[in-house]
Amino acid sequence: MPLTSKVAIVTGGGEGIGRAIVKRFAQEGAQVVIAEIEPTGQQVAQQLNEQGLKALFLQTDVAKAKDRNNLVRTTLDHFGHIDILVNNAGIYFPRSVFEMTQADWTKMMSVNLDAVFFLSQLAAQAMKEQGGGRIINVASVNSWLGMPLSSHYNAAKGGVAQITRCLAVELAPYNILVNAVAPGFIKTRMAIVDGVDETETEFFKTFYCDHRRIPLGRAGLPEEVASAVYFLASDDCQYITGHLLVVDGGLSITF
Repeated sequence: MPLTSKVAIVTGGGEGIGRAIVKRFAQEGAQVVIAEIEPTGQQVAQQLNEQGLKALFLQTDVAKAKDRNNLVRTTLDHFGHIDILVNNAGIYFPRSVFEMTQADWTKMMSVNLDAVFFLSQLAAQAMKEQGGGRIINVASVNSWLGMPLSSHYNAAKGGVAQITRCLAVELAPYNILVNAVAPGFIKTRMAIVDGVDETETEFFKTFYCDHRRIPLGRAGLPEEVASAVYFLASDDCQYITGHLLVVDGGLSITF
């Protein structure tokens, strides 16, 4: 089990991509701390522990500094070290440029961007003292693509990609590798907008799948993103840092 003795924090680990990452890490032997604002985090931890795997749930609102501090402090108190941090927690809600309020913008940034930096800062301090670690951020193809009703989301994800590059340079002397994944259309709750799963609409099936706007002809699965995150967290990843690994079925290479 390649991650045996490793301690990993996964934010937003109660559902979707986060849950898939938690399960993959636990199956590979890691002790996983599930940082989640929803009760689903507790349910995932319970399921894994019943299977003989190791998971700890900490209710966490990553937008709050006190919760971030508690997450890192409790993890260190409980396990003694932090080897892997996955900044996965994220939110999305559509807003046009004409409807966007300061509160909308601030809410999006606090979860999708600010929390990534400040949690990385906290974890990096522990990793520096122990001689190394891995930070993996979940960005998006929206980091560089334009999209209507999403200026706040895309700006935040673009920031995540840039934070990844900057932290990779700054933390390299301490043997801390910092990378990111950029998912495309993935079948998660975030794909549901106004009660409609966009990956199940006729438009999506025709335009993206049948016409091969996505060359692989389908939406991705959370487990496929988790596999990419696992690689970046594993010992197979030794000489890669500051990289944005795209997991989108080829979406972003078409035009």
